[in-house]
Amino acid sequence: MMRGLDTPVRKRRRKVFEEVARIAFESTPETLNAELEAVPYRLVNENTENYREGVYRFRSIVSEQMRLAMGMSLRPEDKPVHLTAGVEASNISDKYYEPPLMQVIPSACSACEENKYEVSNMCKGCFAHPCMEVCPKGAISMVNGHSFIDQEKCIKCGKCKSVCPYDAIAKKERPCQAACGVKAIESDKFGRARINPDKCVSCGMCMVSCPFGAISDKSQIFQLIQALKEGKEIIAEVAPAFVGQFGPGITPRNIKAALHELGFSAVYEVALGADIGAIAEAHHYVEKVVTGELPFLLTSCCPSWSMLAKKYFPDLIDEVSQELTPMVATARTIKQEHPEARVVFIGPCASKKLEASRRTVRSDVDFVITFEELQAIFDAKGIDLTTYEAESSFHNATGAGRGYAAAGGVAKAIEKCINEYYPDVEVNIEHAEGLAECKKILALAKAGKMNGCLIEGMGCPGGCIAGAGTNIQVAKAKKALDDFVNHSTKQLPPKELEEIELN
Repeated sequence: MMRGLDTPVRKRRRKVFEEVARIAFESTPETLNAELEAVPYRLVNENTENYREGVYRFRSIVSEQMRLAMGMSLRPEDKPVHLTAGVEASNISDKYYEPPLMQVIPSACSACEENKYEVSNMCKGCFAHPCMEVCPKGAISMVNGHSFIDQEKCIKCGKCKSVCPYDAIAKKERPCQAACGVKAIESDKFGRARINPDKCVSCGMCMVSCPFGAISDKSQIFQLIQALKEGKEIIAEVAPAFVGQFGPGITPRNIKAALHELGFSAVYEVALGADIGAIAEAHHYVEKVVTGELPFLLTSCCPSWSMLAKKYFPDLIDEVSQELTPMVATARTIKQEHPEARVVFIGPCASKKLEASRRTVRSDVDFVITFEELQAIFDAKGIDLTTYEAESSFHNATGAGRGYAAAGGVAKAIEKCINEYYPDVEVNIEHAEGLAECKKILALAKAGKMNGCLIEGMGCPGGCIAGAGTNIQVAKAKKALDDFVNHSTKQLPPKELEEIELN
């Protein structure tokens, strides 16, 4: 898994975000189009070593990445559409995402083979040839002293690979397809990847797994910067997975001060909303599941998990928690105190972008940007976080709410709350991470094998700290989060919701 590695693909993606942010800060309506058109030539030219063999192709790729970073869709391949076509509609501060969120850039896709077993040069042509013995279709024969797989006979069962003593049989699989737990990656007529929007739940794992950078999501950074330039009241709510994402030694005070420097009027912790959710879910579990009114309870804070449950297991909709997600709970509390403010969710998650644009929450969360996008905004503005420090840190959230950011953390927080509020109640906890595992646990729940359980699902393996919009490797993020949780002043929220304050 490439999540968190600073590969050339990530660097180019970050550079595109940075250029879009810079243009948003510096351009005028008269210069906007010309500045956008210049970016592919500035980022990719004959002197750029990595691109010497494909300058024009990479300019095309950067052009499409620019459009997505502006919140626009890709251009069609069969029509002459200018790079800046539609930019006027995006050059506003209240533009929401238009599905699909995730898109494959055709010119960047390498048309990887979907699923194929091949014998490598590691084959020793051994006398035992176990690969031949286990093949159920007789697809393997000896050719020139080495095993050979007849692709027309092969059924891709993998038995040959599992028995080869030299590990000489490789499974060739499209990386984006392997990362997709809902089988939403298909092929177009040219063998290139395409995303089936009816299956996709927008987790972004395909995007971070593609080694060619052929998959990108749409961004709202341009529109956010327009709003910041207008000088209106804009409040940031920061997801608890932020720790460690902006470099070693960067504290909440550094981030808070840097956000104020960008023009945000206030900064809140989304973990406050997680605390509210943990309390509500604890009461809900005891009142509904323990009493037998519901067979089990599914958490709802991960939008990809919720979408998966509702799309693939519609019979389980009643078991999905109706509590507000931490993002929305925090936003609604902010709007109660600042009714004219715009709220920006800053987090690790791609699918939060679609959650925020649904009609039920659009009035509460106005913008969603990822940690990756925020870093690009800092870079465009020349902000070095080490030189900024606010007078106060993030405050009031507990270790339980902050722990939501790691897989298992949601269920653990709710379990601790139940143990504290209802010491005589026994809690049955299950959790799954990654969409493939999430589908399995939902199937078990539907079959009646999870009755009495509180079931947490996380679309990304590792949880929010492993989301598609993060900046660092998962192990480093987990360590930073554990330290943050353990050093929280309070570990559990109070039993009553009204005792939690955002101020």
